Amino acid sequence: MQPLTILYQDEHLVAVHKPSGLLVHRSALARGETEFLLQRLRDQLAKRVYPVHRLDRPTSGVMVFGLSSEAAVLLSEGFSERQVEKRYLAVVRGKAPEQERLDYPLREEDGTRPKAEMPAMPAMTDIRRLDSVELPVQVDRYPVARYSLVEARPLTGRRHQIRRHLSRRGYPIIGDAKHGKSVHNRFFAEQLAAPRLLLAATYLAFDHPLLGKRIQLSCAVDETMKNLFEQFGWQGHLPLDSVRTPPIATPSALQAL
Repeated sequence: MQPLTILYQDEHLVAVHKPSGLLVHRSALARGETEFLLQRLRDQLAKRVYPVHRLDRPTSGVMVFGLSSEAAVLLSEGFSERQVEKRYLAVVRGKAPEQERLDYPLREEDGTRPKAEMPAMPAMTDIRRLDSVELPVQVDRYPVARYSLVEARPLTGRRHQIRRHLSRRGYPIIGDAKHGKSVHNRFFAEQLAAPRLLLAATYLAFDHPLLGKRIQLSCAVDETMKNLFEQFGWQGHLPLDSVRTPPIATPSALQAL
């Protein structure tokens, strides 16, 4: 089994590239599953790791874990207080808007009770079209097929937020079995060797809770998305694995600017 890609590690936390299709940890949805990111990372590092946030099973990309329960609690507070900047790349159907804020309340989807009984919670996602492509094939009812590369920045943290927001706006993510369109999903799987959800968490930035510095993590996409970007001429948008650790801007430092 190929080791997980470690993007950043210090004595308090570790950040890794989560492969698509891998559950983060055991849950009610994990019946019959034997492989989990948490277990693989613990075995690879030979130490306990503590989850801080979540990524959907089919989503790939950067995830951070605490190496102690104390560090995990502090990191979790930053996530819950929206002090974390996240960016995702998604391949969607259609020519997406050049830039837009999607502001649609969402009901929770945690499986504990029918979604209709759950309260609608505020949810906002900023999207930006980075590129698009028009293919001379009839996939749906149109003689050509258009797809876009979208950068999504969730400003809230609802379950499946990016997937649901883009679908509601009319630009479902390719490979989304629940919120997408099967004819396009099948076309990508059978003709473009992309048989999964085309959503990747490519950037994560947060204040280190113990070392007094900002951690900015960029995460490369996997081979499936990389090959697709190259087929569509989107190579210029491929992110690379990188880490930047600028000092945290203090109020006095900001005043001096």
